[in-house]
Amino acid sequence: MPVTPLQEQFESLSLLVVEDDDVLRRVIVDALRTVCPDVREATTLAGALRECAAREPHLVLLDLGLPDGDGSDLLRGLRASTTVPLIVLSGRDDEDEKVALLDAGADDFIRKPCSAAELVARVRGQLRRTAFSAAARSASVMQADGIEIDLVAQRVTRGGVPTRLTPTEWALLRALALHAGRSMTVKQLWDLVWDREFGDFAVHVRVHITHLRRKIEPDPSHPRLIVTEPGVGYRFVLP
Repeated sequence: MPVTPLQEQFESLSLLVVEDDDVLRRVIVDALRTVCPDVREATTLAGALRECAAREPHLVLLDLGLPDGDGSDLLRGLRASTTVPLIVLSGRDDEDEKVALLDAGADDFIRKPCSAAELVARVRGQLRRTAFSAAARSASVMQADGIEIDLVAQRVTRGGVPTRLTPTEWALLRALALHAGRSMTVKQLWDLVWDREFGDFAVHVRVHITHLRRKIEPDPSHPRLIVTEPGVGYRFVLP
């Protein structure tokens, strides 16, 4: 089977697995090496920070229960300095905690135990979305309500001040902006942005819409750019 350009791009990437269970970490690393050969490992928060300082990974798969602290602390610290995809891997199943982690900047949440096939599919989905966002195919520059969106340069500014978006936020904004004026269902946005069958699509879309509104709306509590269509989903409004 021929190797696609996207697969070739994956070959040059570096992934980081932060997991203290030796058996599970070995299974995860072996599975992810089918995506790209450079999969690094850490068993503690301190070790993960050292790995990130040595070379920033292109994706981090992060367990929460670590010997020297909670992985959510590392999640918040990394999200403050990087926009690489961050996937939480946890046996916890509390809905409020899941929302809090997504709200803190996680791009995805995988509940343990999960199959190797699901894990690989969700990692590939994050990497595809990042690559797609980095090679934005539209030359459109949109201006609305004091905000400028440059989909090629991947730049959002409000009043001349840049606003940083994560890869998932970029992909969601792009999907909305390229369908400006059209009502998009939650499932349509899920299929366009996340491009996979696994996960709680209603929670993911709602949390990331909230993130976008906080970053681009003049008044997030009364959105004018990303409006809610009751019973349908969302619509991006260009005056």
